[in-house]
Amino acid sequence: MSVEQAAWKPSASRIADANLTRFIEFCRYRGCKASDYDGLWQWSVDDPPAFWESLAEFADVVGERGPGATLENPTAMPGARWFTGVRLNYAENLLRHAGREPAVVFVNERGSRRSLSGIELREAVARFADGLRSSGVAPGDRVAGFLPNLPEALVAMLATASIGATWSSCSPDFGIDGVLDRFGQIAPKVLVTADGYFYAGKTIDSLRPVAGVLARLPSVERVVVVPYVSETPDLTGLARSVRFDEYGRAGARLSFTRLPFDHPLFILYSSGTTGVPKCIVH
Repeated sequence: MSVEQAAWKPSASRIADANLTRFIEFCRYRGCKASDYDGLWQWSVDDPPAFWESLAEFADVVGERGPGATLENPTAMPGARWFTGVRLNYAENLLRHAGREPAVVFVNERGSRRSLSGIELREAVARFADGLRSSGVAPGDRVAGFLPNLPEALVAMLATASIGATWSSCSPDFGIDGVLDRFGQIAPKVLVTADGYFYAGKTIDSLRPVAGVLARLPSVERVVVVPYVSETPDLTGLARSVRFDEYGRAGARLSFTRLPFDHPLFILYSSGTTGVPKCIVH
């Protein structure tokens, strides 16, 4: 297919209503000469501080703007620092528009379906964050998820971010050594897991490998278990464990700890094909 033969083109009304179009108009109103995508891209290359400052304003990012540069040491890699005077919270920005419409819709391979409204998501995050605080988790601590793609994974991540702790995760199909290669480097205080998961028509247990991980990961002080493959998972062999729906107080107030822009939010990992996986801090 040649460049001229586009597989799909948006309608004029869709283009007019696009966020990118609105951003271009927003920037032009403030003196930027960009009138299309190429012009916007060129501006982002020629003047990154002005571009990203405008984008933050356009997106109405919630936070506190103190004195400080939008970008320090712009040619350094590593060494550049963004929004040095800003304090904000990732979860606060994601949860600010909570309403009654669906915010999360989950469907698994068996056809089971669940949804959470924005209000329900905020309530779940508030409760889990209360549980984290009761476990002594504070800014700078790590919380690790050994979970399939469940709404509870999102809840735990947002709750972790809300209090300024750092979230990390890895796939539940990793073996004990694979988990320890990752979480062993970051010493998480709380580990969140499901009791198992479904894959290709099979039910896979997660509690046995988690027990093996805990035997070699002494930093974990609390294990939170999501009942997924069973409504009543047997936790008798799992020390310091509690069910997800019993962690934290129902009705707890949701609050947000605002931190510097470069405060660690996530720790993810390289593939581990050339040695122990490398921690990638976001």
